[in-house]
Amino acid sequence: MQALTLPLKAIVDFALPPRCPACGVITPEQDQFCQSCWQQLRFLSKPACATCDLPLPFDAGDGAQCGHCLADAPRHSGIKAAVAYGDIAREIALKLKHGGKIGLARLVAGMLRRYLADLPENALLVPVPLHWSRLWYRRYNQSALIAQALSQMSGAQHCPDALVRTRRTQSLGGLSARERTAMVKGAFAINRSRQACVAGRAVVLVDDVYTSGATTDACVAALRKAGASSVTIFCWARVLPEAYEAAPPPPMLS
Repeated sequence: MQALTLPLKAIVDFALPPRCPACGVITPEQDQFCQSCWQQLRFLSKPACATCDLPLPFDAGDGAQCGHCLADAPRHSGIKAAVAYGDIAREIALKLKHGGKIGLARLVAGMLRRYLADLPENALLVPVPLHWSRLWYRRYNQSALIAQALSQMSGAQHCPDALVRTRRTQSLGGLSARERTAMVKGAFAINRSRQACVAGRAVVLVDDVYTSGATTDACVAALRKAGASSVTIFCWARVLPEAYEAAPPPPMLS
């Protein structure tokens, strides 16, 4: 079988060569960033807040928390982001969300898969839902595609309809944190037919971009009310506070 597929792959690669998912230049393999785009990505790692995973400027030891978590501990169990939000991360998010490039969901899932190793074996993947009217217009939910790809890669159970969006909200772009929270208050609820599936489970809430946390906080509240033992947020990119944005990017991986 391999002897048959290798020539076919060569023909396909010649006709449709692999390209960088961000800028479109030709690359050696599918789903591979070019060197320039790769170096512009900021991968998030330790030292980080033990509660919310926000990068810390220095290693303060095990259990160190950021100021926000010390003042007001969140209900979620951490935010696992592949990269910090920036120009390249934004390009990938827009292509997946609005550009119809649904294959990018697998790229994102591949970069998030490593975080599943730290969760219980019975972890349940739940995407942030879209309102039915927006789903009808867009044709797909990018968060559900990421969760589905993670499930296929890892074997973790995926429940795409565990949460429902009870009302349509306007875009949160340009709103303050307080306005965002007010906008999504009561906008999410547990699907009653799926409540038994959520109860007692470690839930992985999947989204594309984590901005202020208003949307995910509302989802976490609904999941915890339904009996989830914990809720960890997985996302492609995380918007960092201004104090963290100037940190230098990591070196190019060999």
